[in-house]
Amino acid sequence: MLCTVDTVIIGGGAMGSATAWQLARRGRDVLLLERFGPGHTNGASHGASRNFNVAYADETHLGMLVEALPLWRELEAETGESLLDLTGIANHGPNPEFARVAEAQTRAGIANEFLTVDEAQGRWPGIRFDATVLFNADAGRLNADRSVAALQTSAARAGATVHHNTRVLEVTILGPTEVRVRFDSGDGEQVVTANSVVLTAGAWTEKLFSPLAADLGVTLPTLTVTQEQPAHFAVRDEGIDWPGFNHSPGTGVGPGAGAGPAAIAGAGDDYRYWYSGIYGMFTPGQGVKAGWHGVGPQLDPDERTFQPEPVQLAALQQYARDWLPGVDADDFTAISCTYTTTVDSAFVLDRVGPVVVGAGFSGHGFKFTPVIGRILADLVDESRPAPELFSLTRQR
Repeated sequence: MLCTVDTVIIGGGAMGSATAWQLARRGRDVLLLERFGPGHTNGASHGASRNFNVAYADETHLGMLVEALPLWRELEAETGESLLDLTGIANHGPNPEFARVAEAQTRAGIANEFLTVDEAQGRWPGIRFDATVLFNADAGRLNADRSVAALQTSAARAGATVHHNTRVLEVTILGPTEVRVRFDSGDGEQVVTANSVVLTAGAWTEKLFSPLAADLGVTLPTLTVTQEQPAHFAVRDEGIDWPGFNHSPGTGVGPGAGAGPAAIAGAGDDYRYWYSGIYGMFTPGQGVKAGWHGVGPQLDPDERTFQPEPVQLAALQQYARDWLPGVDADDFTAISCTYTTTVDSAFVLDRVGPVVVGAGFSGHGFKFTPVIGRILADLVDESRPAPELFSLTRQR
């Protein structure tokens, strides 16, 4: 079977689904191809909770956050789904950057307040607070599973075609505005041609892009794929309130993926076993989620065991004992997900020829999902460039 569409999107996680949503609403003929089934756990877009964290100091990310909130509400209105709960997020620890973050938030119109440790402890007794507490009320928790499903539902209602359990076998550049995509949906191989292709394949992005690099004359920034291993800890008291939280031991928060506990200049024994800063939030029905940030073992996404690395897991339990008095550190469910990150933690959002790339989102991208969909759709339309921060050809 050979057919033609405006745009093929490869990868139906959060970012690919958001791009399909944006393009379909613009009247584009869109085909979204997702390798796995709905709600799968093979990538980075699954689960019931992600922090909608607004603690950024740079104008680019803050501007995207200001744009993101009404887009999330628009998606909720379209689908009738509840996706974003503004529980607030407490950022705490001896991090000197908090003052700069608060100043930048104020300029961007994002509410913030500093609390003393005692004030924060009185509000949220499930957390042991550390040094400085920067609280953002207009932050909170996103449901990842429901968000991806809502994006695909709205995209389909607007005319997009969504195929799950469909593996892309080959992408071929035919010309400046023409590509061919060969794929298998279980009923035999099919071929489609398009004016453009969007690669939003998470941990598989490098595998799909590498065969195209010579024809396109550009390589991707280095993408590191790791298996991250947060856990849900059982709460001791169902009646207490939980904000989202980010706990930073300072500005130097670890030596890199899999290298061992962080060597933090000037840090005391409280941080001796840390691998990085910690993020967390309460997930209804599952407990308090907590995890190290971007320091799991590197892997090939096609060869995952989904088993947690025991030393990092033990350190996470120790963190729960030391800093989360509202949970039972010995009663937990381990989680496995992939991170795909760049060296500078900035996303890749760019176009070269007929290929649009969206990659490197893991660890802090989910909150921006509808904005990233808008940016990638603009790149397809060639109506507006992405911020230079996210260029394919930046220093790496």
